[in-house]
Amino acid sequence: MNAVLLNHIAKYITLEASEIDLLESALSTQKIKKKEHVLQEGQICNTMYFVIKGCFRQYIINTKGNEQTLQFAIESWWITDYLSYHNHVPSHFYIQAIENSDIIAIEKPVLESLLIEIPKLERYFRIVSQRTFGAAQMRIKFLFTMSAEERFCLFNNLNPEFVQRVPQYMLASYLDFSAEFMSKIRAGKV
Repeated sequence: MNAVLLNHIAKYITLEASEIDLLESALSTQKIKKKEHVLQEGQICNTMYFVIKGCFRQYIINTKGNEQTLQFAIESWWITDYLSYHNHVPSHFYIQAIENSDIIAIEKPVLESLLIEIPKLERYFRIVSQRTFGAAQMRIKFLFTMSAEERFCLFNNLNPEFVQRVPQYMLASYLDFSAEFMSKIRAGKV
């Protein structure tokens, strides 16, 4: 198994050598090509994805037919459709690789078995879920309380790697403004 996941887990819990061996035996890596989807709207999401290398996004297609990016995931981040995953209902989202990526994809039955065999993992996934939910709450706050330019400046200061890695139209949709407005901001015309 990849050291990136083990290092991430070690930030929150300590696993015994036998638990690491069990975890490694249950997981494998996959290569996902740029623009490839691991989830499409209408499918039931049975998998959680951990990004070893690369970048993903979760998005919807709005009523105007435009893509609206809701979440990104880079190295050491998890991404899934939590509602579809937990409730076994069709997804409302797409999850797509933005770059050629290496991931660990954990199917629900495998994860459920691991959580029984390694109870400490339950704590790890609870902490990860809480951090993800907290980040989503802050994003909503920023969308409601900041101007488009303020959102871009904050995002650029907190996540400069995204501005370089992510296509401009995806970043603009995530920050809830047009690609044209993004061009103006970057050119200093706003």
